[in-house]
Amino acid sequence: MDQVFKALADDTRRRLLDRLHEQNGQTLGELCEHIAMTRQSVTQHLAVLEAANLISTVRRGREKLHYLNPVPLHEIQERWIDKFERPRLRALGDLKRRAEEAMSDKPSYVYVTYIASTPEKVWDALTDADLTAVYWGHANVSDWRPGSRWEHVRTDGSGIADVVGTVVESERPTRLVTSWAAPEHEGEPDRHSRLTFDIQPHADIVRLTVTHEDLDGEDELRAISAGWPAVLSNLKSLIETGSPLPQEPWLVPGL
Repeated sequence: MDQVFKALADDTRRRLLDRLHEQNGQTLGELCEHIAMTRQSVTQHLAVLEAANLISTVRRGREKLHYLNPVPLHEIQERWIDKFERPRLRALGDLKRRAEEAMSDKPSYVYVTYIASTPEKVWDALTDADLTAVYWGHANVSDWRPGSRWEHVRTDGSGIADVVGTVVESERPTRLVTSWAAPEHEGEPDRHSRLTFDIQPHADIVRLTVTHEDLDGEDELRAISAGWPAVLSNLKSLIETGSPLPQEPWLVPGL
């Protein structure tokens, strides 16, 4: 770690890393094009970066290609930034989203329920394919790692997914954020909404807050406003009693 901080302390070496971030796999000559110093000096800076494991090199014929290695930077983030700044950065991110939402015409929906359970059981009820199939009529399928795809798959054996999206945040057992889209709009990010599950324990109960943002107009808001209470009531019944409600709540007339 000392070598990493020493390597990052120099502006030239930081600029070399920026260059590799913009375009990985560059030769010494390519890197020298935007650095006002001799090849020998650049070579010395690259040697310091390589010793700190911030770059790696690969021979291609007579050329040597330089590649950025982000692992040490990620370790610095985890050790020196994430554990101290994550709550503040999350709060700033939420504030930014709320400010952007206030300036847009896309509606949002928030639902809060209290469940006699543990955060782990609530998390599993939201992410386990078999459990979601019991109370939702769909199986939520994913490995639930950030960046992974997820699907909301029918339980009728057809394999059809009525909703798809990407896992944005996944912090078991307290917070899950995904995008939410119809399959035909999967490649259109501006047609995606954002779904957040916040799971907060308090003694023997859990407060589950569901926030569904960036909805596509008032029609989707009305559908969401009817659907989420039905689904979450079924989830609450399953966790607290071992069985979902005796009838599917979304089939109640008037919903």
